[in-house]
Parts: sequence; C-alpha cells; structure tokens
Amino acid sequence: MTTSTNISALRNPNRVLIRLDAASKSFHLAGREPFHAVKAVTLEVREGEIFGLIGKSGAGKSTLLRLFNLLERPDSGSVTVAGRELTALGKRELRAARQQIGMIFQQFNLLQNASVFDNVAFPLRIHGHLDRARIAERVAECLELVELGGKADSYPAQLSGGQKQRVAIARALASGPAVLLCDEPTSALDAETTRALLKTLRDINVRLGVTIVIVSHELSVLGAICNRVAVVEEGAIAEQFSLADTGTVRKTALGRELAAHHGAPFGQQRGVPNIVPAFEANAWQEEIHA
Repeated sequence: MTTSTNISALRNPNRVLIRLDAASKSFHLAGREPFHAVKAVTLEVREGEIFGLIGKSGAGKSTLLRLFNLLERPDSGSVTVAGRELTALGKRELRAARQQIGMIFQQFNLLQNASVFDNVAFPLRIHGHLDRARIAERVAECLELVELGGKADSYPAQLSGGQKQRVAIARALASGPAVLLCDEPTSALDAETTRALLKTLRDINVRLGVTIVIVSHELSVLGAICNRVAVVEEGAIAEQFSLADTGTVRKTALGRELAAHHGAPFGQQRGVPNIVPAFEANAWQEEIHA
C-alpha cells in the first residue's frame, strides 16, 4: 500500500518535514491575564521520524501539537509542513495542505451514527476527488492496514476502545498523509491494547514512511516508540534529544526519567509498571522537591 504522494519512495531522513519558527499561542479569558500556552517555540521534525512531545499536565504540549496543522493558529511565528508555510495560506489552500496531515485524538472523535466504513470514508467524500469505487477500495486498504478488515459494517458502539482508535487511525490515513499527529492516543486504553496500538503505529511509520508526532504523558509509551523527543515546560521547549543518545546528560528531570525507558518493549522498562505517567514518575517528585 502506498500513500497518494508515494511518501515511502521519497523518504529522506535528513529532510526537515515540519518546522515551527518562533511560534507562540496565547488564550485571552475574560477578566484574567492572558494565558501563554506556547512561547516562541522553534522546532524541527525530520521526515520518517517518530517524534514525541512530553510534559506535565498544562505544560502546553497538546496546544503545541495543534499548531502543527493550524487547529490552533499561532499568534506569531510560522508553521511549515512539507515545504509549505501553512501560516501564509488562505482557507482553500490550507484545506488542501491539511490533506497531508492526519490526526488522531484521545477520545477517538468518531461519528457515532456512522458505520466504520463511513467513518473512514468521511474525509474522502469531503474532498470529493474520488469516485465511489475508489473510495471503497481506499477504505478497505486502510482497514486492512489496522487489522479491522472485517469491521466495515460495525458501528462505534460495537467496538472496543482499541478498535475505535484503530478506526480513527484508518480515517486519518485515508487521504494518504505525510504526517500523522497523535494527541494522547493511548491514554484511554489498557496496557495490552496500548502495546498493540504502538505496534500498529510503528508499522505505519516503517511501511508507509509516515512521519509521526505523538503527545503522551506516558513515559513508557514514548520510550518504546520514539526516535526523538522534546520536553515541554510552561509552554517552551526545555530540551530535545535523540533517545539513542545515551552519552549526553539530560537537562530536565523528565528527560532523565525518559532515558530509562528507551529501547525496551512497552511495559518492560527496567521493572517500572506498565504505564508510567509523567505526573507519577520520579521526575515529577524530583522537580517538586528540587
């Protein structure tokens, strides 16, 4: 299976696919001081990477992720994906550019009254470029990829949490994106289902060359799947590093904690429980008592 732009064949690990340049985002609440969720972040993600964003609750990591596809538009700075500066595009051009960026969410965001087939077909019908036969073919391809080929006629209420998230992944892949954004994709799942979902994401990355950016509060999730990570603190990037780089002393407590999770299968990190949220990890305690 190939994406619509044959990303697998064009994959270049040295190419910067996503770049944020001094991107900031604030929220203005009535009667309160502005809340600065993202502060002048400059960040690069290379083609074919699995890149992780981790931080405490309220650190700004999910808001930062939503800048990548302009679900949240930055107040200042720029966002560039696959060579196109999204922040400079008009509405029509932005809609077209977003076809190269899929996204999945913690709560799946499926259409409850639509079948699995219709959920996956939804973005293809909106863009209107394919006929019915090609839509059916593409939906079947995506469902097979996430091992749900026999569930096309089922409805979300008939599915487990893991199956719902796989439908969401299939829908996100339907338009053949170069990038898949994942906002806490495993936080509603048990450990066994999380392990299976991570395997699916890794397979998508390897087979299709899709670049993945994943936000998670689970250190073991990022340690099991990511090539590089950025630690987000108070809306800024405190540090970013390759998980394969074990010789550099990490600047942050979360960075040091995360290093202990790299390279081991999910749930088998040096005797640590299956899921270790950032807010329960030693790093959190270390920062409180620093």
